Amino acid sequence: MTTTRTAANPVLRVAPASPAAAAAYFSASLAFHTDVSDVAAALAADGDPGIVVLDSRSTESWDQGHIPGAVHLPTALVPEQAERLLDRSVPVVTYCWGPGCNGAARAARALAELGYQVKEMLGGFEYWVREGFAYETWQGEERRTADPLTAPTGTDDCGC
Repeated sequence: MTTTRTAANPVLRVAPASPAAAAAYFSASLAFHTDVSDVAAALAADGDPGIVVLDSRSTESWDQGHIPGAVHLPTALVPEQAERLLDRSVPVVTYCWGPGCNGAARAARALAELGYQVKEMLGGFEYWVREGFAYETWQGEERRTADPLTAPTGTDDCGC
């Protein structure tokens, strides 16, 4: 009976990985990715956040809005400008528009190829804004109300 249910269940058509393989995979994933809440917490902490945040989008996109304190370096310019703008001893967190854009991953790859420690910020600028964090535009600082579907309301801790 279990075999019939497993075959009919689209989630279990491919069996889950072993616990050891899953632990290795998710450990690796956390080494490559971070999220907007963790980046915001690091930037809000007193003292040196220990990271530099890099916006890999175009100048037009940067002007529409970006994370305060981020470095602007479009992906295509990483090879020629990274050394001038970034310190190799400081881990870099890349972001682009959002989950539907792979620009941050491409920027992260280019930086890694140049010898930088790097993580990609999941959710990108879209989720930064949707979670209610302040952002800067060419007109100054802005903030939107947090989307209750993406961020906890009434607390800074989602329980993750």
